[in-house]
Amino acid sequence: MRAGEPLVELENVSRIYQMGRVQVPALRNVTLTVRRGEFVAIVGPSGSGKTTLLNVIGCLDLPTEGTYRLLGRDVTTLSDAQLSRLRGQGIGFVFQDYSLLRRFSALRNVELPRYYVKGTGDRRRALALLEQVGLGDRARHRPTELSGGEQQRVALARALMNDPFLILADEPTGNLDSASGSELLALLRRLNAEEGRTILIVSHDPTVSAQARRVIRMRDGQIVGDEWQTAPGAEGSGRGDN
Repeated sequence: MRAGEPLVELENVSRIYQMGRVQVPALRNVTLTVRRGEFVAIVGPSGSGKTTLLNVIGCLDLPTEGTYRLLGRDVTTLSDAQLSRLRGQGIGFVFQDYSLLRRFSALRNVELPRYYVKGTGDRRRALALLEQVGLGDRARHRPTELSGGEQQRVALARALMNDPFLILADEPTGNLDSASGSELLALLRRLNAEEGRTILIVSHDPTVSAQARRVIRMRDGQIVGDEWQTAPGAEGSGRGDN
């Protein structure tokens, strides 16, 4: 797949949850295209639908209405096994709470996605990824022996284990102090700039969205803004195409 080609394509996507007799719309007719190599921040107040949008993009949830194509494939036509394979091989997830297994070392946590996909680990690659995020000397430590910032960097290394074409991060700096958050954002920017990785990050923190090239603003389950920034930290330079 060439740089700049459509990677994520949503057309009139809605996600409606049934709460007893009440239908609760989390997404309303969302149309969005993200191309390979973009660094996109999705922002909005609590309840705006940004995490639901990320879950749909990550194939953790499916649209109630509309069409979602990932790599040109309509994900609603895929079986559970195909969706699981697509997530495992092509999408790296970074969560706010790190989601590391406490009984395993940092190295083993990073290796785990390879076991799920290949049935075997790759210790050399896992160690190289830990070194890439500055934690080569902490490979044998368990999560309880690491700071919050270190745990999140382990989580980022784990997200990279299967060489994904898409990285999704949901409030990745939410539990970090400002210094640790800045370190993580610098790593994400480098992955985008130097390796061309496509990154979508959900956050309510303006210092996070300021690092992205493109900012999607959400309210009440809808996209209400789509701004391109000339450089990280710059003001939005105009409305992009959905």
